[in-house]
Amino acid sequence: MILIWLIVIPLSGGLLSWAAGRHSNARPRWISLTTMIVELIIAFCLWGEYVGGAGPRGPGMWFVEVHFPWIPQLGISFHLAMDGISLLLIVLTALLGIMAVLSSWTEIGEKVGFFHFNLLFTLSGITGVFLSLDLFLFYFFWELMLLPMYFLIALWGHERRMYAALKFFIFTQLGGLFMLMAILGLVVIHSRTTGNLSFDYMDLLGTSMNPGSAMLLLAGFLTAFLVKLPAVPVHTWLPDAHTEAPTAGSVVLAGLLLKTGAYGLIRFAVPLFPDASLQLVPWGMTLGVIGIIYGAVLAFAQTDLKRLIAYTSISHMGFVLLGVSAGGEIALQGVMIQIICHGVSTGALFMLAGALQERMHTRDLVRMGGLWSKVPRMGGVGLFFALASLGLPGLGNFIAEFLILLGVSEVSMAAAALAAIGFIMATVYSLWMVWRTFFGEQRETWSIPDYSLREMIPMAVLIAVIVWIGLFPQAVIDTARSGLIRLERAPQAVMKGGFHNSMLDPGCQVPLFHKEGTGEINIQNVRLKFPPIPLCQRLSYKSFSVIPAEAGIQCSSGFLGPRFRGDDKKNTLLQQPCQRGEPDKENLPFYHNGVTERKTRHDRP
Repeated sequence: MILIWLIVIPLSGGLLSWAAGRHSNARPRWISLTTMIVELIIAFCLWGEYVGGAGPRGPGMWFVEVHFPWIPQLGISFHLAMDGISLLLIVLTALLGIMAVLSSWTEIGEKVGFFHFNLLFTLSGITGVFLSLDLFLFYFFWELMLLPMYFLIALWGHERRMYAALKFFIFTQLGGLFMLMAILGLVVIHSRTTGNLSFDYMDLLGTSMNPGSAMLLLAGFLTAFLVKLPAVPVHTWLPDAHTEAPTAGSVVLAGLLLKTGAYGLIRFAVPLFPDASLQLVPWGMTLGVIGIIYGAVLAFAQTDLKRLIAYTSISHMGFVLLGVSAGGEIALQGVMIQIICHGVSTGALFMLAGALQERMHTRDLVRMGGLWSKVPRMGGVGLFFALASLGLPGLGNFIAEFLILLGVSEVSMAAAALAAIGFIMATVYSLWMVWRTFFGEQRETWSIPDYSLREMIPMAVLIAVIVWIGLFPQAVIDTARSGLIRLERAPQAVMKGGFHNSMLDPGCQVPLFHKEGTGEINIQNVRLKFPPIPLCQRLSYKSFSVIPAEAGIQCSSGFLGPRFRGDDKKNTLLQQPCQRGEPDKENLPFYHNGVTERKTRHDRP
C-alpha cells in the first residue's frame, strides 16, 4: 500500500491546497510544502530499508509491489512496483517537488491554490509513471501529468505562454497517441500468441512476434519517449515551454518530465523489444551525439537566460540517449547518475534564472552583467551549478558523463570521441553564461536584493546533493543495479551482431559458458542474458570465440534459450527437435542464478 500512498499523498495535498486557496494565499504554500516533505521522508525511509539489506529478493526482483485486478475483462490490472531505478526517481521527484514549491513562494500571487493543485497533480502523475507496471495504467499516468502542466504554463507563464503551452501539449499528446497504438498492438499480438489478454508488463515481456511488427511497435513507444526526452528533431517544444513557464514549471519540466522519457526507454522500450532495439543502436547513438552537439551550439547562441539553460538540457539529455543505446553496464550506470544530477543542477539553474527575473523583470543577458558585486550569493550559486553543468571533476555530473563515455567507448570509439566534444562545448557555454550574467560590462544600474536565507537553504541542499554524488556515486550505482541488470548488453553484441540480452526471470538457471580450447570461464565476466525462445528447441553453436555448451535456459515461465544473432556465415544456429520437458540435467551443466563468481571445467568439445 505504500506505493499507492506515494501517488495519493501529492494528489490529496493538491486538492487541499486548492480548497485552502479560497481563504488564504499562504495556506496552499504550506500545505504543498508539507505534502512534499512527507513524500520525501517516505522515499528516504524506503531507500534506507532498501540499502539496509532488505532489497530485492534476487536480480531483477521488485523491492515493493502492489498488484490486484482493475478491469479483469480487458486484462487490465492495478500493478505498481518499485526497484532501484524507480526508487531513485521517486526520491528525485519528492526533492524537486519541494524545490518547485519553494521557488514559487513569492513569484505566484494569483490563484495560488489552483496553482499548487496543478503542481502537485503533475507530481502525482509523474510518480505514477515511475511506479506503473501495467501498460494501460502507465499510459493513464503518462497522460495525467500533461493537462496540469499545460495549465501551469498557460495560466502562470510569461509573454508567449499560450503558444508555448499549446506546442507542449500537441507534441506530447501526439507522442502519447503513438504509444497508445503501440501498446494496443503489443497486447493484441500477445493475446493471439498465448491466448492471454493482458496489459501487464511481466506478461508482455518476451512476446513472440515477427521482426517487422516488433520494429513498428517499438517505433510507437520511441515516438513518445524521444519527444519527452527530448531528442533532435522532436525537441522544438522544449525551449519555448521552458522559457515561458513559471519557475516551478521549469523545474518540474527539466528535472522530472524529461526524465519520464528516459525512464520509458529504460523500463519499456528496450526490455519489451530487445531484438528491434538492438537493430536501432546505431541510430540511437547517432541521435544522442547530434543532440549533445546541437544543444551545445544553440545554447551558446542564446541571449535569453532561460532559453540558454533549456538548450543545455537538450545537450545533456543527449548523453542519456547515447548511454541507453550503448547498453553496457558502465554506460547505464552513468545514465542513472546523469538523470539525477541533470535534474538537480538544471533545476537549480532555472530557480536562479527565475529569481533573477523576479527581481529584474528580464531574462535578457544583454541587459545583465556586473551583478557579482550586487548579489554575491546568487553569483556563487550560479557559478557552482555552471561548473557542475560543464562536468567539473568531483561533482556528480562529471561522474555521469565520464561513465557514459567510458561505456560508449566499448561499443563505438567514434561516438565516444564525438560526444566528448560536448564536454568542451559545455565549458564554453557555461562559463560564458556566468560571465554575461555576473561579470562582464555592467550595461545598466541594478539595485536588487541578494538571496535570502529562505532561498539559500534549498540551494545549499541541491549543492550538497551534487557534491555527495560526485564523491560517493556508489550509493546510486548500487541502488539502481537491480533494475539495470535487465538492460545490460555485452559490447560485442552491439558491435558484431553477436549475443544480445533481454530480461531473465530471477529463478532461471543459466548455462555455463566456456572459452573455446580452454573449457574454463569466469561467469561474471560474461554478462549475457538472452531473449527466450519456445520450449523444445535445443541449440548448438559452432565457430564462436565464446560459446555456450549445447545447452539452454530453463525458466519458470517455460521458455528455453538462448537465441543467437549472427552477421556472418560462420555464426550458424542449428535448431534440433527435442522432447518437451526440462533439459537433460545430466549432460547439460547449469549455473544457478548467475550470482557467484566461479570457474568451472567443462568436458564437452
